Amino acid sequence: MGSRYASHQLGNGLYVSGRPEQPKEKPPTMSSTAMPYTGGDIKKSGELGKMFDLHVEKSRKSGPISGPITGGPATSRTYSGSLSSSGVPVARTKSNSGPLNKHGEPTKKSSGPQSGGVTPMARQNSGPLAPVLPTTGLITSGPISSGPLNSSGAPRKISGPLDSTGSIKMRTTSFAHNQAVTNLNPDEGYSIASSFPKPIMWSVILLFVMGFIAGGFILGAVHNPVLLIVVVIIFGAVAALLVWNICWGKRAVIGFVGRYADADLRTAKDGQYVKVTGVVTCGNFPLESSFQKVPRCVYTSTSLFEYRGWDSKAANAKHRRFTWGLRSMERHAVDFYISDFQSGLRALVKTGYGARVTPYVDESIVIDIKPENKDMTPEFHRWLLERNLSSDDRIMRLKEGYIKEGSTVSVMGVVQRNDNVLMIVPPSEPFSTGCQWAQCVLPVSLEGIVLRCEDTSNIDVIPV
Repeated sequence: MGSRYASHQLGNGLYVSGRPEQPKEKPPTMSSTAMPYTGGDIKKSGELGKMFDLHVEKSRKSGPISGPITGGPATSRTYSGSLSSSGVPVARTKSNSGPLNKHGEPTKKSSGPQSGGVTPMARQNSGPLAPVLPTTGLITSGPISSGPLNSSGAPRKISGPLDSTGSIKMRTTSFAHNQAVTNLNPDEGYSIASSFPKPIMWSVILLFVMGFIAGGFILGAVHNPVLLIVVVIIFGAVAALLVWNICWGKRAVIGFVGRYADADLRTAKDGQYVKVTGVVTCGNFPLESSFQKVPRCVYTSTSLFEYRGWDSKAANAKHRRFTWGLRSMERHAVDFYISDFQSGLRALVKTGYGARVTPYVDESIVIDIKPENKDMTPEFHRWLLERNLSSDDRIMRLKEGYIKEGSTVSVMGVVQRNDNVLMIVPPSEPFSTGCQWAQCVLPVSLEGIVLRCEDTSNIDVIPV
């Protein structure tokens, strides 16, 4: 008997109404293959290798991995292939972890740094190598790895306290050989002999010699002592003037620097000789005083004097008896900044890199050494030992002066404007103070940049 409704028979023989369902298409199964360990080889990295136009090698296909991977990095093994119903692998292939060669066999691992560049066909060692970066032109401070290296090329760690004597010697040597530091000689300062040209000095000496010869000849021939008396009086006056300038000339020059008018850097012209007074700020390379270890200085001076008695040793070749003689001196200067009191502008003072500097910086007595108290100053003996100076029974005096950050200093030099940088540089020719008739002081030549600073050991500095 027919029916209006369609029916169909199931697989178990049961008839049900409705049309039979259309069999659904079975989605394709995706089979994943386990890629072998590339070890950093770009040729075995699939799509990454295509980006670099390299031939991608065909890796070995393997079945599903059964169980976790056990063992360390050097003894790890993987099992590939089909499994039986009992779970025992039918075909088992043993391979070590690491890069594979073109035959599918593990490559031999090598340790240690690789020499030369890594070519595309070179096999990798254990672990990926750092990629070769292109040269960027970036300037870095110091080498990539500083300090001593061990046998494997890695930085060697050194533990324990450092030798203070060795570190101080290295710092002193760095000051002496650093291009940014100007090492001043003891002669760079006030000198009455340097203010007179040698031809004029020798001409005056020759005139006095001729005057004495003529006065003596006239006195012996006609018994007239007038000429000789006149020559003696003139010679005595000149000698007294020279002695006065030798004893009080430096103080007169300091007074001249103090009376010199301060300039306004806003209106100062390029190439004008000016005097600027302001607060000091350190530059890129601050100094440290030699004995007292005062940090962040722009100028340091340490002088050792010795007193010579009747039978004591001389400190130098020109040391006279019953006077103090200079035995050792260390003076250094570097570039620094000064903030002008008049205008508030900041200028760079070029006193480093071997520039000519004439310092008038007050020094204070740090320590007096006598035979009875020489054992009470271990710091002083250490300071002498660092400089290979003897510490026998001598009467010694140590003086030290410095210009530290925040001190007030007066600077005399030439203004130089370079783009937007305001600088004070040494003049090309010495600057003459002229005759100071009121004080009976002869002209003095000031070479280079003049630094004037009072004793700042007992003065509070301005914080900067």
